[in-house]
Amino acid sequence: MIGSWLGQHWFAVALAVVYTSFLLAHARLGLRAGKTAAGFFIGNRGLGGAVIGVSFYATFASTNSYVGLAGKSYEYGLPWLTMAALMVVFCWLSWRIVAPRMRRFAAAWGSLTVPDFLAVRFGSDRVRVAAAAVIVFSCLLYLIAVFKGAGNLLQVFLGIPYQLAVIVTLGLIVMYTMLGGFVSVVRTDVLQGALMVVGSILLFYFITSAAGGVGVIAELPDEPSRAHLVELNGAIPFVVLIGIALAGSLKLLVDPRQVTRFYGLKDEHSVRVGIWVAVVGILVIQFCLFPLGLYAHFLLDGVTDTDLVVPTLVNDSSVIPPLVGDFLVIAILAAAMSSLDSVLLVAASVASRDLWGRWSRQGGGVVRGARVGVAGFAVVAAVVALNPPGGIVEITIFSGSLFAVCFVPTILLGLHWRRGNETAALTAFGLGIAVLLGWLVVGLGDLVHEVFPALTASTLAYVVIAARSDPVPDHEVQGLFKE
Repeated sequence: MIGSWLGQHWFAVALAVVYTSFLLAHARLGLRAGKTAAGFFIGNRGLGGAVIGVSFYATFASTNSYVGLAGKSYEYGLPWLTMAALMVVFCWLSWRIVAPRMRRFAAAWGSLTVPDFLAVRFGSDRVRVAAAAVIVFSCLLYLIAVFKGAGNLLQVFLGIPYQLAVIVTLGLIVMYTMLGGFVSVVRTDVLQGALMVVGSILLFYFITSAAGGVGVIAELPDEPSRAHLVELNGAIPFVVLIGIALAGSLKLLVDPRQVTRFYGLKDEHSVRVGIWVAVVGILVIQFCLFPLGLYAHFLLDGVTDTDLVVPTLVNDSSVIPPLVGDFLVIAILAAAMSSLDSVLLVAASVASRDLWGRWSRQGGGVVRGARVGVAGFAVVAAVVALNPPGGIVEITIFSGSLFAVCFVPTILLGLHWRRGNETAALTAFGLGIAVLLGWLVVGLGDLVHEVFPALTASTLAYVVIAARSDPVPDHEVQGLFKE
């Protein structure tokens, strides 16, 4: 049986061997560069815009995009593409309004993590700890979603139990992220980003061709059971869908795994190059993936778990030729790796430097702690992913909502408005999270997505308190706002 499978999928095996060798080679390069905290966490701030731009979109477009978000249009229909459009817009905004100042501020203050930046910006170690706690928890949620996506893919493709598929993913990701750090992650993202772009185009081409062509969606309104898929409020109230889209897209502005990419940029020219690489990458990938669930209506019936739409189609030789399917499995696995490594690195770095390592700033000790943290967080997330608390989209969106309500006011306003202090930041954190959870508990999410009231509350709290109180008096902080 194994011999038969190997004979059928020899191309996937060959690609997997080459891909794994590439990961290990760059882990070795990263190991040399990652001897210090600055080297391990942000590559000594010496990377160019093209590399960081690819890493930016590759980190964002994980299996959550290829498996979860792509399949969700099977349920939500054509309006689901609104989220893809918002992702492109917020990617551009991130590089325009966050990247230049974040790169400059982080370099001036020696910040290696987002809590590092916030601690200096608001003159408060309590803000550091609160931000670190939010990041660690949200990263764990995101890791669970990515493990679920990779597990679903390998389960269908390899014909192995879901639990074993998760364990296989765990072993591969820990192996090179723990050793190589930021340099290894960014370098491998270049290959992974290229695989992801080609993979998304191939998925769109073969699935739309099998469904009857790009224009076949025009037939959906003719079938009463599917007409709702092209209506604005057909499958889900549009105001709720916009909330989901915002929660997933705002992360591009403030998600630590995206923001810390800017720490590694070497100069202003790199920002100008990176913006176009990142925007084009996001545009191609998301607009190839998001419609796939719609076309799946012409290929699959009775889907109950939309997370299985893409894995099922990839494994169907009548839809996608076997050799192409083998390539796509590796491309989607690369998408999982590109996000898992970045999220693991962020979670472990924050925990090591900003939580248990606060009393020790020695680079070697912090790096060792981060390496141990990579393995620890990966294991915890993989164990929870064996019996996940929800679908990929639901877990991802809640993680994004937490980042949005806590960091949209503190990072965006913190970068562009000289006012704001510890009280404003901590109140924004606390009130935003309270409203987010309260809205869910009361059950109002079916009317208005919880990110709207929670983000409004946290931002208003920050603005009111910041406007009525003195800014941080530190001349190092205020000096950068005058430049």
